[in-house]
Amino acid sequence: MTSDPQPAHPLAPYAAFAGCATIWGSTFLFISIGNDTVPPLWAATLRLALASLLLVALTRLAGQSLPRGAALRAAAGFGFLNFGLSFCFLYWGEKTVPSGLAAVLYGTIPLSTALFARAAGLERLRALKIAGALVALLGIGVIFSGQLTARVSALPLVALFTAATLASASGVVLKRGPRQHPLGANAVGAMVGFVVCATASFITGEPHVMPAGPRAVLPILYLALAGSVVAFGLYMWLVNHWDVTRISFIAVVVPVVAVLLGTAVHHERLTAGHRAGSLLVLAGLVLGILSDRRRAAAPAPAVAHAREA
Repeated sequence: MTSDPQPAHPLAPYAAFAGCATIWGSTFLFISIGNDTVPPLWAATLRLALASLLLVALTRLAGQSLPRGAALRAAAGFGFLNFGLSFCFLYWGEKTVPSGLAAVLYGTIPLSTALFARAAGLERLRALKIAGALVALLGIGVIFSGQLTARVSALPLVALFTAATLASASGVVLKRGPRQHPLGANAVGAMVGFVVCATASFITGEPHVMPAGPRAVLPILYLALAGSVVAFGLYMWLVNHWDVTRISFIAVVVPVVAVLLGTAVHHERLTAGHRAGSLLVLAGLVLGILSDRRRAAAPAPAVAHAREA
C-alpha cells in the first residue's frame, strides 16, 4: 500500500482519526439502544446481513475478488470468531452491562492480541507490553470484584470479556493466513458471522420479527453503514498517511468516547469500582501502545512486512 506523504489538508488525518474513534466509540451505544427493541442475536444477524451485502458490493467495485483457498479459510476463521461468536457474546452482554464498560473491556484487544500472537510464534513480547497486560488484567479484576460486591450477576461481564478475547484470537487467525485485501476478507467474515449469529438466534428461540420504527431500525443501519463501511474506509485512508503506532491510540480513545456517550445519551452510570477498573485498563493499554512506539523507533530491518488491518 503506497503512502501519500502530502494529504489534501494538514488537518485531514486528525479528522479521520476523530471520525474513527467517534464511530467506533458510538457503536457500543447503538448496540445497547438496539437491544432495547430487537432481540440481541437477531439484531446482530440483521446487521451482518446488511454489512455482508455492502462489503461484497464494495469488493466488486474495488476490482477485487473474494478470497479463495487458504485465504478463504483464514477469512472464514476470522469471521467465525470475530463476527460470529464474539458478536453473540457482545450483543448478549450489552443487554445488562453499560455500553461504556463494554467498550473498556473491548479496549483490552490490542494487549490480548499481542499475547495470542506470541503464543502463535508471530511476534515477540516486550517487557512494557507484559506490564501493560498485567495492569489491564488488574483493572478487569477490579471491575469484576465491584460487580460481585454489588451482588449482581457477573455472567454478562464474563460474556463481554470472552467476546473481546475471541476478537483478539480472530486477528491472529487472519494473520497466519496469506495476505489478502481487507475488503474481501471482511466480506467473507461478515457472511460467516451472519450464519453463526442467525443459528444462535434460532437455537435460543428469539422472535424474528423485522424491526419497525426508528429506534429499532436506525441502530442496525448505523452499525452496518457507519461501523462496517465509513469507519473502515477512514481507517484505511489513515493507514496511508500516519504511522500505525500513532493510529493505535484509537483503542484508548474509543472507550472514553463510549463512556461519555453512554452517560449523556443512555444515562448510564458506572460505579466507583467500574471507574477505577476502567482507568487501570486504559493505563495498561497506554503502556502496551508505548511499547509498540519504542519498537517502531528502533532501526528498521532490511525487509519490512506490512501489518494486515
